[in-house]
Amino acid sequence: MNPSVVNPSILRINTAGVPVDWLTWQEAVCLHARELVSWTYGEEVMEVRGGHSRLNGERTLLTLNSIIACKGKVYDKMRKEPPLTNRALFRRDQNVCLYCGKLFKECDLSRDHVLAASRGGQDNWTNVVTACKRCNARKGNYLLDECTMELLALPYRPNHAEYLALTHSGRILGDQMSFLRRQFSSNSRLLEDGPLILSRKPTVY
Repeated sequence: MNPSVVNPSILRINTAGVPVDWLTWQEAVCLHARELVSWTYGEEVMEVRGGHSRLNGERTLLTLNSIIACKGKVYDKMRKEPPLTNRALFRRDQNVCLYCGKLFKECDLSRDHVLAASRGGQDNWTNVVTACKRCNARKGNYLLDECTMELLALPYRPNHAEYLALTHSGRILGDQMSFLRRQFSSNSRLLEDGPLILSRKPTVY
């Protein structure tokens, strides 16, 4: 039991072990009550007490684990394009401008289209990178070879497991992150031992 975790997020996976989404503890309790939980994994994060039994007067007690595998129909979100948001994009690129290589606060970053929309570029994961506002303005709608700028890393589409890590707003427990990390793509910048996007340590601005 981890008593320090308040209102924990529960990682829902399917019975094949594929991450699906994040649940509130209330949603997890409902799945347990409906007997849709096949098995649980990870640390115990909360005990939920229910009503008293009419038969013996004992109060029900449910222990919630950080990861639950659920049976029943699960929509295949993994094949869909993950929604593109600035927050997820900046996290993918570790808040680093992929042109100048400097680390910025989120408010000082912007979404840059490698191939500008005015020249037919799409607003999708494989055509956008994190850029500081200065570099974005400098690049404009030029191609990289037209403005003598270069990318420090190539844009890529995160898979569903990585997207769950990128978009989680609270604390991800260690066992949840370890479970997700095993299913990250090889080019993920969230991999602890993955390729570095920079050859030098970035400066915080």
